[in-house]
Amino acid sequence: MNITRRDLMLGAAAFGLMNIAAQLPAFAQNPDAKPEKTDLMLGVGGKPLFYYLPLTIAERLGFFEEQELNVTVNDFGGGAKSLQALIGGSVDVVTGAYEHTLRMQHRGQDIKAICELGRFPGICIGVRSDLADEIKTIADLKGRNVGVTAPGSSTSLFLQYAMIKNGLAADDASIIGVGGGASAVAAIKKGDIAALVHLDPVITKLEVDGDIKILLDTRTEEGTRALFDGTNPAAIVYMQQSFITANPVTTQRVVNAFVKALNWIHNATPDEVADAVPEEYLFGDRELYKTGFVKSRAMYSEKGFVAEDGFKSMYDMLKKLDPDLADSDLKFSQTFDPRFVEYANI
Repeated sequence: MNITRRDLMLGAAAFGLMNIAAQLPAFAQNPDAKPEKTDLMLGVGGKPLFYYLPLTIAERLGFFEEQELNVTVNDFGGGAKSLQALIGGSVDVVTGAYEHTLRMQHRGQDIKAICELGRFPGICIGVRSDLADEIKTIADLKGRNVGVTAPGSSTSLFLQYAMIKNGLAADDASIIGVGGGASAVAAIKKGDIAALVHLDPVITKLEVDGDIKILLDTRTEEGTRALFDGTNPAAIVYMQQSFITANPVTTQRVVNAFVKALNWIHNATPDEVADAVPEEYLFGDRELYKTGFVKSRAMYSEKGFVAEDGFKSMYDMLKKLDPDLADSDLKFSQTFDPRFVEYANI
């Protein structure tokens, strides 16, 4: 029998899949296994933002229901509040910032990411247009009121890190929580803040209306590497390890839904995305929303895997921001369990 190069490659691929399956718990190898818990509470901070679009898609297109899950979404004022809800036990799962898993592991809370949603932060720093002649660089934010989704959230940390990288102290600007969506837009339009650290569609709305000038943009790989010197995982799905251990099938079903949403996002047209989200997410301007999606599409994870170099980038940032973490020694494996994403991608 003649064995071709193609046969060898197919055989190697099959062996690789078998090897992955062999490393997974027995539940993942049984497609008929039923979820241990079907009614889930999910916490998020700012659901209308593009940062959390995979959640909206999974919810609106019925991907959770396909996995026999009934997911109730609790939209908090910011990511830090979602984390508090998870620690307090009022939600089972969170879509939030990857840095939360690092901070909690350092504090002895066994919380792990199970799926990456965003490989770039997608966060922008925009200054009010009427102040653009005064605030031309990040360093010029010193002494200014700067809006973020919520103090302690990923947008707040992003601002602090950008200031440190530009020669300021982390507290050289006044950090103001302005929430997500319309409240953030209003804060700029009313002149309550000098600059805003936020995400799409808020940023694109303010850009198109001429209300802000962009100082820093991490919706792209180029902009992300310029600030972080590498990739920087953003939104993820995370749970307490105790929940994962007690509910492995449920955990797998949650990841299956999010991986399907990521695949859908990468193949959807802007019109399909605009059709899928609630009408109020469009800010009354469908074309603007589509423009924001096009600008942000590159930030979404391809397969749901957190990259180890992304962990290192995030960890370096936190060590600079938080003296309590400066001498810590976290391992990548403490923050991300890849088994569920591996199985979802087979």
